[in-house]
Amino acid sequence: MLQYILLVIGFILLIKGANLLVDGASSVGKKLNISDMVIGLTIVAFGTSSPELFVNIFASIKGNTDIAIGNVLGSNIANIFLILGVSALIFPLAVGKGTVWKEIPLSLLAALLLGVMANDRLIDKSDTSALTRIDGLVFLAFFIIFMYYSFGIAKRIDGIDIHLPQKQYGLLKSLLLIVAGLVGLSVGGNWIVNGAVQIALRLGVSQSLIGLTIVAVGTSLPELATAAVAAYKKNTEIAVGNIIGSNIFNIFFVLGLSSIIKPLPFNPSSNVDIGAVILASLLLFLWMFTGKKRSLDRWEGMIFLILYGGYITFLVFKR
Repeated sequence: MLQYILLVIGFILLIKGANLLVDGASSVGKKLNISDMVIGLTIVAFGTSSPELFVNIFASIKGNTDIAIGNVLGSNIANIFLILGVSALIFPLAVGKGTVWKEIPLSLLAALLLGVMANDRLIDKSDTSALTRIDGLVFLAFFIIFMYYSFGIAKRIDGIDIHLPQKQYGLLKSLLLIVAGLVGLSVGGNWIVNGAVQIALRLGVSQSLIGLTIVAVGTSLPELATAAVAAYKKNTEIAVGNIIGSNIFNIFFVLGLSSIIKPLPFNPSSNVDIGAVILASLLLFLWMFTGKKRSLDRWEGMIFLILYGGYITFLVFKR
């Protein structure tokens, strides 16, 4: 029972820590006269993905690589099928040409690249497959390119400032918020990894299953909140951009940094989950050309939710 309580408290600390970090860092950024655009693309974007990052850091350090990889893959699948599905039901998600022809294909490329780099055994006939430190450096290089591109296109997106923290604090309080946020993320991430391992042992299931489901959905809650609010306020470019950016961030930065900390052995059974990420990204791209052009309509969002339900059912019965 204790591991379940710690897991729940861990998620609370993780999400609260991410919010405190964003509030404190954004306040410092404003005091330094950093523009809303830069704060939105760096601090807020990092904040919504920091739960995945901190869980993966602790999973990598502790050697729980199935949780580390499962968390990223599960989060990316949930981001598209679950979060965009829910957001599209709230309001159809129309996006610009850049999102359709550049950002969504880049997220698809990230998933394909992960599939190639993780399958040494299949491609090079090696004895084992793993995401090595070299793979991690390549991912980080792609992440730098993505950030450079993001700064270039951010000026055309309306509504970024709406999703920035509105309060501004004194320097001391801002620094205390940053410290408190980092502590919350660290403690929460540690407890989630420990709780996930114990639950997997108790239920007799793989750590990968727990990472793909409970941990992945829990760490995706900040993205769900951001996308749902953006859809409700009809800032659809922000809703979709937040999710696509998070998926790219998760693979290029979170997995990149995790594999640099400690190489991540790859279980070939996870190719099914990489396939699900590729399918989700591909469907999102194709559905930009069905129904209303460059829009994820409500019926498409409903299909996403049905597919997510089918995927979770598959995991439960196959793992």
